[in-house]
Amino acid sequence: MRGDAAAFAALWHALQPALLRYLRVIVGEAAEDVASETWLQAARDLRAFAGEPPAFRVWLFRIARHRAIDERRRARRRPEEPQDLTDQDIAGSAPDAAAEVIQRSDTDWALSVIASLPKDQAEAVTLRVVAGLDVAQTAQVLGKRPGAVRIAAMRGLRRLAGHAEVQARRAAIRPSLGLNSARPEGV
Repeated sequence: MRGDAAAFAALWHALQPALLRYLRVIVGEAAEDVASETWLQAARDLRAFAGEPPAFRVWLFRIARHRAIDERRRARRRPEEPQDLTDQDIAGSAPDAAAEVIQRSDTDWALSVIASLPKDQAEAVTLRVVAGLDVAQTAQVLGKRPGAVRIAAMRGLRRLAGHAEVQARRAAIRPSLGLNSARPEGV
């Protein structure tokens, strides 16, 4: 049993970052809660899993997708009401420096841009690029044909390339890298 716990911990350390990134695109602020539910479900159902490591990754992301769908349904049924805070409440709370750094990071910016895509494209791009699944594995997670996944990912990546914020960042980075802003001919 001790080896099982160590193996599960190794899986968690290897897959949790990609899982959180995927869920941030799909459910936003609820990503950590949904990730916790995903790992609990995986732990409960682990005895029923049979397969190689790549199959585990697909299985885990499929669980995450189902938990995310459940979360979106729950949020629609019971939208949370914002609480009114008094000046005293606000004065008593200091900003969390770590949370501010994470919020401003390029990763969060990139995930928010991906999240602005249509849902099918956002999921396909996130699973393919962020989670590192191949087309067949992504198709398994999404319950779609590989061709549909390829098209959704391609359209999503094209939309991202044309996104105004992406182009603005690219333009800002080119001079700092010593690159001419004009593209060479034939590119």
